[in-house]
Amino acid sequence: MHDLYRLIDADPEFHALQRARSRFSWGLLACVFVAFYSFLSVIAFAPTWFSRPLNAHTMVTTGIAAGVAVILFSVVLTAWYVWRANREFDVRNQVLLARLKQRATTR
Repeated sequence: MHDLYRLIDADPEFHALQRARSRFSWGLLACVFVAFYSFLSVIAFAPTWFSRPLNAHTMVTTGIAAGVAVILFSVVLTAWYVWRANREFDVRNQVLLARLKQRATTR
């Protein structure tokens, strides 16, 4: 088993997969932070903008709509990560692991 771990750690494809997954995760995290802190910045520096109703016939304000948008944006980014992880990262991981397991058992 330790041979398999050494093979995985020495494999450049494994490190490329880790870099791709990490870059994608950090990119999504940056998007969520920008959305969240933009929302908080408007609350802090322009609160009257969020207190305006969406139109004359509703009590729903732009702040409520913006809050819902931030939440939905986070859900969409989470779904995108899950979709990409299932379709790309997990497949690459399984192929890599099968190849390295075969290599470890033939030693």
